[in-house]
Amino acid sequence: MSNTPIFVRPARQADVSLMARWAEAMAFETEHKQLDAAVVTRGIQRAFDDPAKGRYFIAEIDGRPAGTLMFTREWSDWRDGWWWWIQSVYVDVDFRRRGVYRALYANLLAQAQADPDVTGLRLYVERENTSAKRTYELLGMRDAGYDIYEATIARG
Repeated sequence: MSNTPIFVRPARQADVSLMARWAEAMAFETEHKQLDAAVVTRGIQRAFDDPAKGRYFIAEIDGRPAGTLMFTREWSDWRDGWWWWIQSVYVDVDFRRRGVYRALYANLLAQAQADPDVTGLRLYVERENTSAKRTYELLGMRDAGYDIYEATIARG
């Protein structure tokens, strides 16, 4: 890991196109899925414009964007609090293994710990992504014991 400081900040409008490119790269790297660039850009823009849909953060090294993380919220009636779901994580290839995700995670964890209505952080990960799983476990996260099912709805 580098000793270069990593600065985490809220995403800005100027970051939307980069976050869309990173989302496409992440989908291809982790799931071999080719995303529709226009749809991804529109989806990120809509969340950026409405923080209730999700909030984005950018990690920078030497003033250069190095990675991103978005979180969404899910209400838990069981816990009377919010789960913050970590999503849309991507670290630029040039900055991997330098603590970028660790900095993004630490920033979000500190915000969650400061909010008495947040019950915890969650994320989902591809079953075969052992490298990511190791990283999450090193940061203190654990397998929650759930599988995720989905039913997609086709839109014309």
